[in-house]
Amino acid sequence: MEKCAPVLSACMQRMKGIQDALDILNGKWKIRIMAALTFGPKRFVDLQMIIEGIGPKMLSKELQLLELNGLVRREVVDNKPVGVNYVITEYGLTLETVIKELSHWGNTHRIQVMGKV
Repeated sequence: MEKCAPVLSACMQRMKGIQDALDILNGKWKIRIMAALTFGPKRFVDLQMIIEGIGPKMLSKELQLLELNGLVRREVVDNKPVGVNYVITEYGLTLETVIKELSHWGNTHRIQVMGKV
């Protein structure tokens, strides 16, 4: 049993990391918001248009949570009328590889199951 301890410890550590990530990115919207922002700053209405099915109340809530966790920041744009852009932070960009891999896997799975992209 002692020989299993390092493997068990590594497994448990991996599970803790996955749980922490899921706690931050849970739900059906946060990863989509982050994915949209990897392509550059977006206005609120742009995010609503890109992320099909999300309502303004939910988008606002999710953006606030992402901002609270340091993944997204609001930038006030000084024009008439004053606007707000949402920008992925440097810390948020550390998720870009995960988001790309998730997208790649999802597209591959779609082809596997449905035979089309």
